[in-house]
Amino acid sequence: MEKINQKIIPHLWFDSDAEEAVEFYTSLFKNSAIQTITRYPGVGQEIHQKEEGSVMNIDFVLEGYQFLALNGGPHFKFNPSISFFVICDKDEIDHLWENLYAGGKALLPLAAYDWSPRYGWLQDRYGLNWQLMTEDSGQEVSQKICPLLFFTGKSHGKAEQAIHFYTSVFKDSEIEGILKYEEQDKNEYAVGTVKHAQFQLLKETFMAMDSGMENDFPFNEAISFIVQCRDQQEIDYYWEQLTEGGDPQAQQCGWLKDKFGVSWQVVPEGMDALLNDPDQEKANLAMKKMLKMKKIDMNALKENL
Repeated sequence: MEKINQKIIPHLWFDSDAEEAVEFYTSLFKNSAIQTITRYPGVGQEIHQKEEGSVMNIDFVLEGYQFLALNGGPHFKFNPSISFFVICDKDEIDHLWENLYAGGKALLPLAAYDWSPRYGWLQDRYGLNWQLMTEDSGQEVSQKICPLLFFTGKSHGKAEQAIHFYTSVFKDSEIEGILKYEEQDKNEYAVGTVKHAQFQLLKETFMAMDSGMENDFPFNEAISFIVQCRDQQEIDYYWEQLTEGGDPQAQQCGWLKDKFGVSWQVVPEGMDALLNDPDQEKANLAMKKMLKMKKIDMNALKENL
């Protein structure tokens, strides 16, 4: 199976139905698979409050794009602030829409719009948001699924600032294009803000837009982005850059919120291997150490393991 070389991985926080959701998504999208499943240890139950041995994380791939799903409890809910934009062939968009829409709701119905002959935005049965659009250029798309950041409420008008910030923090990054609302759009609320933008972070495609109307969907921890770091120096760099101006109260176990409210997890490569060590005592010790950390300290985490 072809996979996109990812250093940044979307992390989806479900209540308790991550396994069901992942099985649904991997049955629907092509070039997809469930890769690894991590289960909750006995240690840390006072924090995670999950039964020992129940499913914690699921590492899976859709259209070659890697995700990680968590059964984390009912603390956070998906909303339109982060959606996944899917570039579809014209012969597959109806199938994807029909299945994702079942039990969900349409935010913008699948139809012809000025920007595409076939486009729609929906919230699926699990609350996750998807935007589907056909690509008729005939060009091969290297990344069919892209995260899209939607700036609303207090964040409205900050999409361009966020794009410049992220592309300055991450290497191998570039802004591919920013389209703005203009006077001719006859939208006084949105004029001058980002109608649609596409950019690369570490050679991975992201999209962003400001809302064209007054609404409020705050970014939250339901969707975060895992940054896999090769060493402590890289952890320190991304932690320092992404925490600047962010919420100190949201810093725990490698998690942080940046100045725009977007959540990130700055973790070492191979973190799962530590937490899934066949030696249960070592795995429990690694988990116990991690739960006490804000920024991940690789030396402290690996000490005595």
